[in-house]
Amino acid sequence: MAHIAMFSIPAPGHVLPSLDLVAELVRRGHRVTYANDPSMRATIEPTGAEFRAYDSVLPKIGDAAGTDDADAYGGDVIDQLTLFADEYENQLPRWFALYEDDRPDLILYDIAGAMSVVLARTWGIPTLQVSPTYVAWEGYEEDMADFHTLLRTDPRGVAMLARQDALLARHGIHEDSLAFTGNVEHSLVLIAPSMQPNADRVDRSRYTFTGPARRLPEVPAAPSGGTGRRTTLLVSFGSAFTDQPATYRAACDLAAQRPGWRVILQVGGRTDPSTVTASDGAVPPNAEVYPWIDQVAVPQETDVFVTHAGMGGSSEAMLTGTPVVTAPQAADQFENATMLAAAGIAVPIPEELSGTTLGAACDAALALTGRAGELAAELAELGGLDAAMAVVESRLPA
Repeated sequence: MAHIAMFSIPAPGHVLPSLDLVAELVRRGHRVTYANDPSMRATIEPTGAEFRAYDSVLPKIGDAAGTDDADAYGGDVIDQLTLFADEYENQLPRWFALYEDDRPDLILYDIAGAMSVVLARTWGIPTLQVSPTYVAWEGYEEDMADFHTLLRTDPRGVAMLARQDALLARHGIHEDSLAFTGNVEHSLVLIAPSMQPNADRVDRSRYTFTGPARRLPEVPAAPSGGTGRRTTLLVSFGSAFTDQPATYRAACDLAAQRPGWRVILQVGGRTDPSTVTASDGAVPPNAEVYPWIDQVAVPQETDVFVTHAGMGGSSEAMLTGTPVVTAPQAADQFENATMLAAAGIAVPIPEELSGTTLGAACDAALALTGRAGELAAELAELGGLDAAMAVVESRLPA
């Protein structure tokens, strides 16, 4: 069987979406190696992949070990992209060292692992991008002209791009680095087409939409004659945006107002669970506070989901047919929230937060349950993990 190498960065949103895919490749007999920072070892090794450690220089935010360098991501988009330019220069020599004597047959890479394509070009290896978010469309460069102009005129952007161009040139690739990182041989897109901007302009010969490549765990059947559970609210801001005391307090107040509900809060690594209470300082008995949860299994038992609308959480909501209350914080989350609303499964979080206003938003979201179920069925038709596996194996050398 083949040796397949996966490349990514130490960020849950870039690792979790493809873990079931990695595990299925191992189950089918392929040898899978996975290059990532040691902080992701315990997350990746249960898939059966062989972990290849490199020390990332990216700041870590609210990880399971309690690391929090969130301030390092301050500044504007050029400052943030410069962090990734630093990481590119850090990754390449380490990745070459890890694989020089054990070259893979196929390279899979997360969107933040694009520099692995340099290895592929050097050794003549096919590649497959695994994208947990939306991808480029025909006319993307023209649509992004203002942003690209900013990068090419701001002195910081000019310096960053010059570094990236020089990095590629040292490996014999004399291409514009923006074009290099944006040009893919083939891409596996783990979102629904309804979450893709300009979906009608995406080249389907290069981009295959499979929806989330996840294997949903089985939910125990409800006891005969009953639903098996109470109305359940999940509040989760992923891993990077979990400092949300006002939202957690409103959710606990809602739990106190609606004792028949079950309220689950994932507060991540930036919030001490013992500090999460209702306005009266108590924790209602029907509120559960956890640092981390299984954010695929839990939404299966959830009726409404308060989320920052990261692409991972958005896809998990669609996959499980869960309507959402959106509270975007940064980056693509605002556009994701807009697209979730346009898809008919989302309402915005109220500006004035309280248990009462959050409850009203949850009620509005619950009214969208039927539409959420329809979207889940559409995702199922894309094929999910089985379709993703077919794409991966089609990229293997004969």
